[in-house]
Amino acid sequence: MNLNLTLLGQSISFAIFVWFCMKYVWPPVIQALNERRERIAQGLADAERARQELAQAQESSQSSLEEARTRASALIAQANQRAEQIKDQARQEAQAETGRLLAAAQANIEQQTSRAREELCQELATLVGTGVEKVLTRSVDMDAHQDLIEELTEQLRAGGGTS
Repeated sequence: MNLNLTLLGQSISFAIFVWFCMKYVWPPVIQALNERRERIAQGLADAERARQELAQAQESSQSSLEEARTRASALIAQANQRAEQIKDQARQEAQAETGRLLAAAQANIEQQTSRAREELCQELATLVGTGVEKVLTRSVDMDAHQDLIEELTEQLRAGGGTS
């Protein structure tokens, strides 16, 4: 065996092996590596996009939450304002009702006072008529007339009544 021939045979075998690997083995390995690189790049891009979407979703939810809080505050303020309006309206209605009741009571008092005055006038007229009748039936004596006037005055002070 010749060393040069062996070395030449091994070199040719190695060259054939390299050619075979470059022709049939290396392209699928490179393709698999490229596909894996693309999947990794796509996964990183998807992760970055998901992170940005998450940030946008958080901002959106934060703004929605703030908007809901603002709306809730506005509704509470509106409800408080409406409650105050209802209280004011009820207060005004109560004051109007009180005024109406007071006016009715005053009218009733005036009516009763008027009726009492009319009754007193009628009683006074009756007493005066009775007094005049008594004066005319008695003798024309000044002392007797004075007693009769005092008697009528006492009757008026005592609440009236005919004698």
